[in-house]
Amino acid sequence: MISRKINANNCSTATSDNNENNICFSLNNVYRNSFPNIKHRYTTTREIENIIRTMKTLNSYGCDEVPSKLLKLCSYYISSPLNYIGNRTLYSGVFPDRLKYATIRPLSKKGNKDDINDYRPISILTSFSNFFETAMQTRLLKHLNGNNILVKEQYGFRTNSKPDNAIYNLTN
Repeated sequence: MISRKINANNCSTATSDNNENNICFSLNNVYRNSFPNIKHRYTTTREIENIIRTMKTLNSYGCDEVPSKLLKLCSYYISSPLNYIGNRTLYSGVFPDRLKYATIRPLSKKGNKDDINDYRPISILTSFSNFFETAMQTRLLKHLNGNNILVKEQYGFRTNSKPDNAIYNLTN
């Protein structure tokens, strides 16, 4: 546990740097209590259908060769099997290896298309992995926000939060 490590590192008044003492004291107080465990909540076929419905309709596909457009067309028929697989994934805590594959493609930046340095790699994941990730992200963010685990200055990957907010907070 992090608080034991802080205590083991001798965060006492014997050190010469007073600022270091304040930091150690603050960390010791913040991490004194452990965070609650995340509660397991099963997915439903309705949740899976909603996730599929909110996915971007794209013709591109990953290594599974299944575009999101096709998933949207048959979401009613595949939501029950996907719900079963999603619940097994959430319950076991093991993300299926086949869903970890990605197709890497170069994407041109806004520059010279003949210059290889003006490209960056993008990973195109399988369509199936996207909604499993969305289901897990929803649960994780609900847990983190509900238990006040993230500080208000954490702007990345949060709803209603933009890089502009971080810049504004930093400059003011």
